[in-house]
Amino acid sequence: MPEDLFKMNRVMTGLDRVRAGEWKPRKGEKLGLLANQASLDSRLTHAKEVVSHLFPGQLKALFGPQHGYGGEDQDNMVETPHSLDETLNIPVFSLYAESREPTPDMLDLIHTLIIDLQDVGARIYTFASTLLNCLKAASRHGKRVVVLDRPNPLGGNKVEGNLLDPELYSFVGPCRLPMRHGLTMGEMALVFNRAFGLDCDLTIIRMAGWHRRMLWSDAGLRWIMPSPNMPLPDTAIVYPGQVIWEGTNLSEGRGTCRPFEIFGAPYLDTRAVRHALPPEALNGCCLQEYFFRPTFHKWAGRHCRGFMIHVLDHDAYQPYFTSLALLKAVMEIHPHAFAWKPPPYEYEFKKKPIDLIMGSVSLRRGLEAGTSLFALKEQWLPDLETYAKWRRPYLLYS
Repeated sequence: MPEDLFKMNRVMTGLDRVRAGEWKPRKGEKLGLLANQASLDSRLTHAKEVVSHLFPGQLKALFGPQHGYGGEDQDNMVETPHSLDETLNIPVFSLYAESREPTPDMLDLIHTLIIDLQDVGARIYTFASTLLNCLKAASRHGKRVVVLDRPNPLGGNKVEGNLLDPELYSFVGPCRLPMRHGLTMGEMALVFNRAFGLDCDLTIIRMAGWHRRMLWSDAGLRWIMPSPNMPLPDTAIVYPGQVIWEGTNLSEGRGTCRPFEIFGAPYLDTRAVRHALPPEALNGCCLQEYFFRPTFHKWAGRHCRGFMIHVLDHDAYQPYFTSLALLKAVMEIHPHAFAWKPPPYEYEFKKKPIDLIMGSVSLRRGLEAGTSLFALKEQWLPDLETYAKWRRPYLLYS
């Protein structure tokens, strides 16, 4: 890649800094790498290539999160098998298979696990759970963890939503975080290490040039899909709210080209739903009436009526509040057609998916009882303020 294009990037990721020589393993240290297709440096070179080139012979194992090391598996609870990297002749272990954390046999091959994953800024995104599982396993087996930090595409200033109730800890909710947590992966690693008392030998390779008010568009980096249904930074912006449709019988847009931005169902009365929304629900965004026919997943092949959500003002837009307002309106307009999705969901076989997603049984019950959305929001604001203060010691960027 031409050098002038590389210089255009405002932010150096942790991987960029490793390539620049700002971290090196000990001589003879055996390395593992947890990565996927989005683990590229600013020159679009994959982390595997960077690490194996800089430290010849030291990379002994690769690990992949949900959707696979190559991002090839589409849906939730579609497990990825283990495989072999034929270039380096080393194993590729799936952490979304029969085990979702590294096993002792896997860790026996390495001394240090390097983690380079692009998060999207929402608690439910499973890379956070995979990070925590790796820290737990590394702590138990005396392995070192090095996290190569990357931007939170939603920025790091704003937080939103109720804190996850501990009885709902799951693979989509590993810690008492709000839906929009405002942390980078490096900061989450510090939070997990302290909150769970892991005492893991942990190193964070910080970014250079990133600050908390930055959205993805400010970072000067190319967006590489971190998962199959996260095609654009715009998807990540709406995801902390729009992901709630996964717990319902509405399509969250899987099977379209713009999942999560597009949503709906064959039974949806879009005019009535829009009319039922409080004006505050549309702060910073616009709903375009939209018709679509999913090619797979919910309502596959059926004509769906719904919306495409356009974010116009990132400062004013509250993704979680907006989508909860839409959910409440749908429940009121379509009490018989609307339904919660039954289990299983991300390896939980008894609890309602919507409770796991929202992180609260009482929030779902409040919606069912017709409680004002503003009253429900008031209930979580004190906890959110406490969280914003609690996270401060773990913040790595101004």
